[in-house]
Order: sequence, then structure tokens, then C-alpha cells
Amino acid sequence: MPLPIGVYLYALACVAMLLACPPLLLAEQFPSTLPDAPLSVVQMRAADAGTESSSLALDPQTESPTPVQSDGMTNPAVKGPADANANPVPLERREPQRILGLMPNFRTVSGGASAPPPGWKYNLTVANQQALDYSSFIFLGLTSLSAEGINTHPVFGKGPEGFTDYAWRGFLDKTDNTYLSAWLLSSALHEDTRYYALGSPHRIVTRVFYVISQQAVARTYGGRNTPNIAGLGGKVLTQVFSQAYYPPSATTFEALATKFGYSVMRDVGLSAVREFYPDVAAHYIRKHREKLLRLQQQLQQRQQP
Repeated sequence: MPLPIGVYLYALACVAMLLACPPLLLAEQFPSTLPDAPLSVVQMRAADAGTESSSLALDPQTESPTPVQSDGMTNPAVKGPADANANPVPLERREPQRILGLMPNFRTVSGGASAPPPGWKYNLTVANQQALDYSSFIFLGLTSLSAEGINTHPVFGKGPEGFTDYAWRGFLDKTDNTYLSAWLLSSALHEDTRYYALGSPHRIVTRVFYVISQQAVARTYGGRNTPNIAGLGGKVLTQVFSQAYYPPSATTFEALATKFGYSVMRDVGLSAVREFYPDVAAHYIRKHREKLLRLQQQLQQRQQP
């Protein structure tokens, strides 16, 4: 079974956006404001790390500046990524709710941040967000269109009817996997299947191996590493359930094993984007801030008599 071209296009688009996205688009996800008094670049970078007293810590959830007190504690009235000691997470380790404003990132925890405790209710809320997000239908349309275009399953035919056959089956595949892995199995087995970003200053090679290993490793509710039975089991059960709505030619052991392998590969690719996206975003944001600072200083110089 050939891999739908839409999967390649989606992966290529993610890489291209990470490398060439305009700084302003990244800055919209981690907005910042310049104070009345100009700050030096060193001070701005210190503010990113949360080390300046009375600095501004960016809150990717509320997309608004969050005051940071001199003792490093964030304002309790505003939610934001913080470690176990309530210290703000550095900019290059912060995960936004959406990558580039589109790709959902609800199941990712910022590097070193404390995460809400999992449970039946919390896991169901996250699974609903992930499965029913509007972006899911956009990517579903792209992959269904590509599958119809290359005639992955000839029995479905071509044209609008063929596209519809691919689309509703693809939707069932995705939602089955999401609810099984992120809610039902994870809650029953007390496994935390969220992706905990490793982040800098770890070496790139270490982070790459970490991304791959997380397909087989999850966390218990107590924080210990455990085999990722919920995540992998959800993928296996999804393929088992798909036998009920796919034609016999797509439900052989070889075909199901291939789909399972593609599902794992896709998750590895998406986890890699989640792992390294904050580094790219932080780089562009700091460049954007430095540019704004220079413009502000030039403006003040021109206004001086």
C-alpha cells in the first residue's frame, strides 16, 4: 500500500514553515510588548529566561504578557508554563497551543514545565480537542484528496464519491486512535501519553533519540517511565476496528501492519516538530524583538533636539 502523497506534502510543509516562516507570524503566537523605557538586548534575553525582576514572561495559552514577580513567581491569575518551583519556562522551551497558529499541540508539555494531572475527565477533554479540532478536518481533506488522486483503494473509485469514501474512513481511523490512546486506554491503565518536550540545552542527537523513544515509552500517573501500552495499543486496536469498514483488500495482515507502521512514523515526525519548534520560534522572536528595539532607539534619537 503506497503512502498517500498528502502525508509527504504535510511533512514537507511543516519543515518549510519551520525554516521560512515570517518572524511576525511566530511573534503572534508568543507576543511581546516593548516597555516605555528601552531595554538592552541582554536584558530582553534575560527577560525571556525569566531572570529579570519585573520582566515580562510570555504566556502561550492566553497570548498575553504575564507579569513575573521579583521572586520568579508568575501571576497566579494567569495560566502559563512554569516548573515545579513556579519559575517561568524559558522561551526556547515553551510549547504553544497551536504550532504556527494551525497545528494543534494540546497534548504537548513544555520542557521542564509542570503539567495538569491526568485523569478520566482531563484526558477526555484533551482527546475531544485533538480529535474535533478544525485543523484535523483540513488535513483529513488533504490526505483523502491525495489518496483518491493516486487511487490507493481502487474499489472506492474516483471523483466525489471516491473522495467521500476515503474521507469518512480516514476520520474514523483518526478519532478511534485519538480516543483509544489519549483517553480510554490511557485512563484505564493510568498512563500519561502526553509528549513531554525535552528541549534545550540538551544535544540535538539526544533529543532526536528521545523523540523516537517516546513512541514506546510513556509515563505513569506517578511520573515513572512505563511501556507505552496505551499509545501503541490504541494504534493496534484502530487497525483491528478498521476491518469493519475497509474492503477486504485493505484488511490483510500485511496491509494493517503497513498502516500501523505509517501511523508510528507520522507520530515520530509530528513529535519532532513539537520538540524543535520552540527553538526555531524563539530564534525568530528574538530577532524580531531586536529589530523592534533598534527601531525604537532610532526613533528616540530622531526625537531628541
